Amino acid sequence: MDIRSLCKDIVCRKFKPVYLLHGEEPYYIDQISNLLEEQVLSENEKGFNQTILYGKDTDMLSILNAAKRFPMMSDYQLILVREAQDLKWAKGAEDDKKAVNDPLLAYVENPLSSTILVFCYKYGKFDKRKRIYKAIDKNGLVFESATIYPDKVAAWIEDFVGQKKYRIQVQALALLAEYLGNDLSKIANELNKLMLSIPSTQEITMEDVQANIGISKAYNVFELQTALARRDVLKANQIIHYFAKNPKSNPMVLLLGTLNNYFTKILRYHYLTDKSPQSLAKELGVHPFFVREYEFAGKNYSKDQIFRVISHLRESDLKTKGVGATGNVTDSALLKELVFKIIHHE
Repeated sequence: MDIRSLCKDIVCRKFKPVYLLHGEEPYYIDQISNLLEEQVLSENEKGFNQTILYGKDTDMLSILNAAKRFPMMSDYQLILVREAQDLKWAKGAEDDKKAVNDPLLAYVENPLSSTILVFCYKYGKFDKRKRIYKAIDKNGLVFESATIYPDKVAAWIEDFVGQKKYRIQVQALALLAEYLGNDLSKIANELNKLMLSIPSTQEITMEDVQANIGISKAYNVFELQTALARRDVLKANQIIHYFAKNPKSNPMVLLLGTLNNYFTKILRYHYLTDKSPQSLAKELGVHPFFVREYEFAGKNYSKDQIFRVISHLRESDLKTKGVGATGNVTDSALLKELVFKIIHHE
């Protein structure tokens, strides 16, 4: 079940007796558990019928004792087990024969309809081979919150702000997607703070991002990419000079990763047979607005030159880790050397 359908069912009070929310991305796990906390019980009912437990501070026996209680003056009781990855679960799949005596398995196979038991299992996938997983999947609901791929972040941001009735400028969207990474909780927090200061009738712009999140409009990795694509020595050096003065806002690891992704896409551009704008946007995973820049960069850098650029990027990455570096080389010096090699096709 997808996240929207699941949330819709919860709002419509179509509850399951047991939920297993697991996966490497905690954002949706928090979203679902918070929604259940909001929807299952009224504020007056929560005092007697809501129990919040934490994996490292509880055990299965305590959870089951709570689950087997009946609600007081309510149709349901809600038991939220947060950080369930810290629980001592039954042994792995190789010991599933022993799971016959697992009291949790026995409960899940015949759960109380008046209890809503929620396991929030973060930062990893639950073992799908285990009998308890299969039992929850059969008699309750299992939701896996998977890590979002970097090339899907921009679409996620656009959808997020759209649900809040906002619009966002293409350049601002791309900048946020690149600088905020793929931690959805972090992205959502930054966007919520941003939208607090902007009317919903107003489009989110680069200026808004600069003012509220602290990403420079003129000196950012996208401007550096454009300068490199155009082999604009002056602009590129102005940007890396700004980066040197603001290292915390422009960490070397982020810059190298972004530039590697950028030049890899330029290399893909060279190998594509269909270079129509629609096809390029789809194949490169970029907004159509940026297609012309990749076309321009493709003309300025041949395949062989791109291979050398990617080699320089990997060499710089190794040097930041102390491999192949001579003396105590700063990130600023490494970036300056890298930009020189890229622009001059060294």
